[in-house]
Amino acid sequence: MSFKIVFMGTPEFSIPTLEALFKSKFNIVSVYTQPPAKSKRGKKINASPIEEFSKKNKINFRSPINLNSDEEFKIFKELSADLIVVVAYGQLIPKIYLKTVKLGFINVHASLLPKWRGAAPIQRSIMNLDNETGVSIMKITEVLDTGPVMHQARISMNQNTDAKILTKVLSQLGAKALLDSINKIADGTAKFKEQDHSVATYAKKISKAEGKIQWNVGAKKILAKINGLNPNPGAWFVYKKERFKIWKAEMVNENGEPGKTLDDKLTIACKEGSIKILEIQKEGKSRQEVDQFLLGNNIKQGESIA
Repeated sequence: MSFKIVFMGTPEFSIPTLEALFKSKFNIVSVYTQPPAKSKRGKKINASPIEEFSKKNKINFRSPINLNSDEEFKIFKELSADLIVVVAYGQLIPKIYLKTVKLGFINVHASLLPKWRGAAPIQRSIMNLDNETGVSIMKITEVLDTGPVMHQARISMNQNTDAKILTKVLSQLGAKALLDSINKIADGTAKFKEQDHSVATYAKKISKAEGKIQWNVGAKKILAKINGLNPNPGAWFVYKKERFKIWKAEMVNENGEPGKTLDDKLTIACKEGSIKILEIQKEGKSRQEVDQFLLGNNIKQGESIA
């Protein structure tokens, strides 16, 4: 493909699209990604997955702290890109940039827009018990996730779908949809349709506090929270002033007082039905299967879980 592309992305989710562009021999003149970040304990500086991929494949990349300086804008303009591809870059594109590229900025968004605009569409779709989700290829405009859409690809979900699995599936789906869309842009057959803003929903960023499980709701909703917040930030409960993160669970058709254990195997009653924990992690410890965990943690039937 003769026209020049700039790619903007940061996390693992962005890799399949950049890899697809690279293998398809598109002219990637530069990659933009977020600067290296400190690990959780601050002992190590970690480059983004996109930076690592770019280094490995000898692709020119930049990792500015922000795009708002005159110098950074000058560097961007000198690339003379025809098209910008954005996949989870993690930074808002300044308005001045949007007006300088011939074919504009297109974005791979992990939802069926206008549903779940915003920072956490994958997690919110699972937590909302949606039956389907997908990816949208859209044009970036000045207001976040409101631009016209040229293509959508859909997939079904079930009660066992978690955010880790869904992120991987949607990243692959997005890469394929993006390549198809670029080909249409290149041959002049791309058609963009405005979103119906009146039915838009928003996927606000997930907070750690939101991961706390409230047992006075139904088991289906609690399982959706566990799956939607896996792996980060995780769904959790407190027992004897210690925090426990649930990695994996299943619904059980048993009833009892919400928040009470129904057996010695960590089956916990909800408002409707109950949750049987399969994998768990005590704060400061390693992730364990529940049988192994219970060898060193004596949580018996009838105990209260907060």
